[in-house]
Amino acid sequence: MTKSQLIEAVAGRLESVSKKDVEVIVDTIFSCMTEALTRDERIEIRGFGSFVSKIRESREGRNPKTGEKVFVPRKRTPFFTVGKELKERVNSVEGNK
Repeated sequence: MTKSQLIEAVAGRLESVSKKDVEVIVDTIFSCMTEALTRDERIEIRGFGSFVSKIRESREGRNPKTGEKVFVPRKRTPFFTVGKELKERVNSVEGNK
């Protein structure tokens, strides 16, 4: 699902809210989540999962095309952990196929 598909789905369920307003809401949610991860805060959405920003230490890598050694600097990476309820719902759908 893309961001525009998400906006369409939410707008379809909320007939009293315009598609433009839904787009602003979705953008605001994503922006707030991004800002929280930038501040190294944990985001927990009950029944869905949690997001954290983890540090990946610098390391020596290799260019896959040339095999040349490359320095990969330290960086922060968003990390998602699936919640129990979401995992159960996804697995129950798979079992019904």
